[in-house]
Amino acid sequence: MPRPPYLPEFPGSIAPTAINELVRKTYVLLAETMVVTAVAAMFGMNMAFPYQHPFILMLLAFGALFAILFAGAKHGPIALPLVFVFTGLMGLSLGPILEVTVQLPNGPLVVAESAIGTAAIFGGLSLYAWISKRDFSFMGGFLFVGLIIVILAGLANIFLQMPALQLTVASAALFIFSGYTLVDTSRLVRGGETNPIFITVSLYLDVLNIFLSLLQLLSFLQGRRR
Repeated sequence: MPRPPYLPEFPGSIAPTAINELVRKTYVLLAETMVVTAVAAMFGMNMAFPYQHPFILMLLAFGALFAILFAGAKHGPIALPLVFVFTGLMGLSLGPILEVTVQLPNGPLVVAESAIGTAAIFGGLSLYAWISKRDFSFMGGFLFVGLIIVILAGLANIFLQMPALQLTVASAALFIFSGYTLVDTSRLVRGGETNPIFITVSLYLDVLNIFLSLLQLLSFLQGRRR
């Protein structure tokens, strides 16, 4: 799922102990959203609705995302439950994609490798941003332009159905959301974002899109091997 160019960022200077607590809350919440998405995806693999109405699910997910931004900006208590509604809807949308993938000859292996690869890429980049404490915000404009191009190319390929373009889009998306992982983790560890809900949603979208990009690439490269 494409992400907004930037989820809200409220720069500020906060104490290192407060940053450490923010990091702890963020990654606990991120882990919980991953569990919700995984469980919802398993249900989505066996439900008719995600197959029959994918666009309705995506519209509901976008609605939940913007509700999170609105409620979170006002520090409303409903923002946290909406995070789990949003990630649950994304999990349901993911179900049919996973079901199609596991039906390929090497499908289960592709899913497993995509999950492991996502953990390695996200974990490695997050650790680098944490240790280096570098400010990666300078990448934001470049990544946003790249994201717009990827979205437009992806929409065009719905009609063109060109495997080479699909591979190019997936590769570019992997690069872009890897970059966003650096940017978002930098915002977190440098105290540029003090709302754990906002930064969690940003990181969640990074993880999800890295996984989907790897899933597409590995499905094409390995999924049809016997």
